[in-house]
Amino acid sequence: MSSSSGSQQQVRVKVLFFAQARELAGVSESELLLPARLASNDLKGRLISEFHLSLIGGVFVVALNESFVEEDTHLELRESDEIAVIPPLSGGAFYDLLLVAFRMCYE
Repeated sequence: MSSSSGSQQQVRVKVLFFAQARELAGVSESELLLPARLASNDLKGRLISEFHLSLIGGVFVVALNESFVEEDTHLELRESDEIAVIPPLSGGAFYDLLLVAFRMCYE
């Protein structure tokens, strides 16, 4: 029996939370089962609902495997991909924190 054309492959990804996102989610990292193909806006919506991020919902940035995800783009996820949730920071330290965070994860 063939699978339905409406069914979509699911992949398990690792989600990393930084700064205020970590505080709101209550964890520094978690796993999430997502469709292998989805829009970046749908990903953000899922992160907001799954991890209680509504306070920063309109302003956080998402990175996929160390690359920023632009709004309104189509994503192709693979098993064990890493998604980072990065809230805005005051004082212009956003990119500095991002670089430090990724270095910590991969060293």
